[in-house]
Amino acid sequence: MDVNKPILVFQTDFTYKEGAVSSMYGVVKTVDRSLEIFDGTHEIPQYDTWSASYRLYQTMRFWPKGTIFVSVVDPGVGTPRKACVARTADGYFIVSPDNGSLTHIATHVGITEVRQIDERTNRLVSTTGTSVFHGRDLFGYCAARLASGIISYEQVGPTYPVGEIVRHPMCEPVVEGSLVKGIFEIHDPNFGNLWSNIPRELFEELGFRFGDQLHVTVSHGDSLVFEQDVLYHMAFGYVGKGQPIIYVNELMHIAMALCMDNLCVKHQLGFGSDWKVAFRRA
Repeated sequence: MDVNKPILVFQTDFTYKEGAVSSMYGVVKTVDRSLEIFDGTHEIPQYDTWSASYRLYQTMRFWPKGTIFVSVVDPGVGTPRKACVARTADGYFIVSPDNGSLTHIATHVGITEVRQIDERTNRLVSTTGTSVFHGRDLFGYCAARLASGIISYEQVGPTYPVGEIVRHPMCEPVVEGSLVKGIFEIHDPNFGNLWSNIPRELFEELGFRFGDQLHVTVSHGDSLVFEQDVLYHMAFGYVGKGQPIIYVNELMHIAMALCMDNLCVKHQLGFGSDWKVAFRRA
């Protein structure tokens, strides 16, 4: 381990069911055995570039500045979609297909520069002939070369305009009178909680306080799928088992859960830009 070299953090939709993750890490260690590798998650839903984008936003700020994130959720692998390394406004690097996976960081943090990976110099030569495992052959390999100091950021490849980065549509939270509206951006796949894009400050602006009963509506597209008065409080244990609660999650955004139960499963709720949620005082 060399503490002067950037850490590598990997996230994928590969799971650990076969050897893909191991192969990526083997390539990194072949480039430079001193590099530190950590897992973000390898359980992102298959092909879900929205979730890949959110998981970067969720975790990046808690790692040391200069950390290099390798995000490989790549349904367009081998096609002309860009492979890139983005530099963020707060001092991190993301090695990723440019396919929507940079959306949340570009929107909420900022990307100051993006470079397309030059495959002539930053691709694993020994696997030439296959185009279906860029996580190993391009992203992991290029990230290792960058982290080790073999190449500089400028040697990744040519720049292209930050404004050309592919982004998912984003919905900003809004206050309308006594109502605050947003979307459920992501779920906690283990517990079934749903996290909104509404910051705690908007609840404070409307005077909502812990202990208040709030009227909640959830719509999927044009269909109302949930409507109920729910307690807003600081932690799950303020309601009985199986009861809903509104709380502030670890990113200081408003979220909703069932105490010791699964909100997504029990109420058939999901996340994304078409899952709209609204709160007002009951």
